Amino acid sequence: MKFLYNKEASKDIITIDGDSYKYLFKVRRIKVGSLVELRNMQDDMLYIYKVVSVNRKSATLKIVTKELSIVESKRSLTIGWCIIDPKVVEKYIASLNEMGVERVVFIKCAYSQANFKINKDRLEKILINSSQQCGRSSFMMIDFANSINDFLRENPNSYLLDFSKRYIDESADSIESIIVGCEGGISKDERALFKDETIVGFNTPLILRSESAAIGVAAKILI
Repeated sequence: MKFLYNKEASKDIITIDGDSYKYLFKVRRIKVGSLVELRNMQDDMLYIYKVVSVNRKSATLKIVTKELSIVESKRSLTIGWCIIDPKVVEKYIASLNEMGVERVVFIKCAYSQANFKINKDRLEKILINSSQQCGRSSFMMIDFANSINDFLRENPNSYLLDFSKRYIDESADSIESIIVGCEGGISKDERALFKDETIVGFNTPLILRSESAAIGVAAKILI
């Protein structure tokens, strides 16, 4: 891990327990006097603590120093992702975070199944773990929209990923927000909300799953 998340990071004295304790003292086997890098994910500071005492289930750390350390993508990208099976989302969401996507907005589209419910709290735990691993100084924001229309009201210059002879590579530098459909794509009425020049596709004859398309979009635009 590049750092550990702790919501108390910034305080002079903090206590480490639970999974963080197990990682530091059971996996890494650090000792009293060792330095530990922490973030609270609420600011851009990296906090350096020293281990001052350890017992069987917890440890006490004292702050040594702090430094401004922003580790983010050079570009901003919002993906409007029409809701798919939450189990699939949970499997792939970390990849979008590691690629530097700023925000994912889950959209109730015409072909989204009504019984699919996205658990934001669960996703944020996954994203925190992802940021600890990749070093990102924040984690990707999660929002929701009741329709593509609602998403477009907040993101009026959005593109749509769909079948198109205008490839995403040609517009990648201009895209700040883009919608990825669910299984089955989007409806004719939803597609009609976009001008032809804002509908882009991949240069491939293959049909991608929704999660593969979302990752492909992030890779094309951010990496």
